[in-house]
Amino acid sequence: MYKRVAVIILNWNGEKLLREFLPSVIRNTNPELGRVIVVDNHSSDDSWGCLEREFASVERVLFEDNFGFAGGYNRALEMIEAEYAVLLNSDVEVAPGWLEPLVDALERDPRVVAVQPKILAYREKDKFEYAGASGGFIDYLGFPFCRGRVMDCTEVDTGQYDDEREVFWATGAALCIRRERYLEAGGLDEAFFAHMEEIDLCWRLKNSGYILKVVPSSVVYHLGGGSLPMNHPRKLFLNYRNNLLMLHKNLGGASRQKVFFVRLLLDCMAGALFLMKGEFANTRSIIQAYKAFRKLRKRYPIPAGMKPFAEMYPRSIILDYFLCGKKKFSDLKF
Repeated sequence: MYKRVAVIILNWNGEKLLREFLPSVIRNTNPELGRVIVVDNHSSDDSWGCLEREFASVERVLFEDNFGFAGGYNRALEMIEAEYAVLLNSDVEVAPGWLEPLVDALERDPRVVAVQPKILAYREKDKFEYAGASGGFIDYLGFPFCRGRVMDCTEVDTGQYDDEREVFWATGAALCIRRERYLEAGGLDEAFFAHMEEIDLCWRLKNSGYILKVVPSSVVYHLGGGSLPMNHPRKLFLNYRNNLLMLHKNLGGASRQKVFFVRLLLDCMAGALFLMKGEFANTRSIIQAYKAFRKLRKRYPIPAGMKPFAEMYPRSIILDYFLCGKKKFSDLKF
C-alpha cells in the first residue's frame, strides 16, 4: 500500500516502549498522508508478539539480525516505497498534526532535503530534549549542539526558537527526509552502527548543496536514553569513535590537521578527568575509540577541501561553555 510518507520506527528490545509510545504515533499520524511501519531489529524480547497481539493494524517488518540503527534504517528504506520517510525513534510521542508541517516544508522548496520537528523532553514537556531540541549545529572541532541544548544544559521552551530555519544537522530521533535523496547519498554509514550517523549523513547532504531545516510548528516528545544511558561506556565509545570518523570523512582543507590536533588534546583532557573521578571504564572507552577510529579511517579518502557553512560554529563550544559560561544557544555568536 503506497502512501506519500512512511513513518518507520526501528525497534530493538523495545516492547515496553512500543506499548507506551506507539499509540500516539498511530493516533496522531494522518492515515491519508502516511503509513506507520515498525521494523524489528531482531529483538530478543517479546516485541514481535506484542505487535501481533496489540498493534495488529500496524505494518511490521522483521529482520533476522540486529543491523544497528544505521543498517536497520538503510535496509528499511530500501524495502519500503514512499516519497518521504520519517526515521522515528521508538521512544517518541508525537503531538496532533505533527506530520503535516514537515511534509509542507519539504514541498515548499525542492532544495530542502530533510527536516526535523521541535523535540521536547517527554518527562519535562516544557524543556527541550537533548537529542535534537530545535535544530542541530556543530562547532569547528566537530562537537554537536542544538538550539535549546548546549552540552548538557537544556533550556525551557518559551517559544524562543520557534522560527523555521536552516540547520547543520537534523536529529535521527525524528528525521523526515526525501527517500530518493537518502538512497542517493548512500544512507546512514553502517560503520557507525549507532550514534552520530545522522550528523554524518546531514554533512554529506550539505556538501552536495542541499538544505536541512527545523520546523518547530511540528512538535514531538522524546524520552531519550531508550537504548543506553548517557554515561554508559559503550555509548561513550561510539560517540568518540563516530565523531572522529565523521570529521575524517567530511573535513578537508588547510584546517584539518589543526582540528585533529586540538581534538586530541581535548579528548586526552577528558580521559584524564574520567581517570581522576575513578571512572576507569570511560577512560578506557576513549582510548579504544581512538584505536578503532585509526582502523576505520583507512576505508575513506580524505576530502579535497571543505565548504564553509553558516551553521558551523567557528569557536569551540566546549571552551565557550566551560570557560566563558555560554550555556544557551542565544549566547553564541556565529
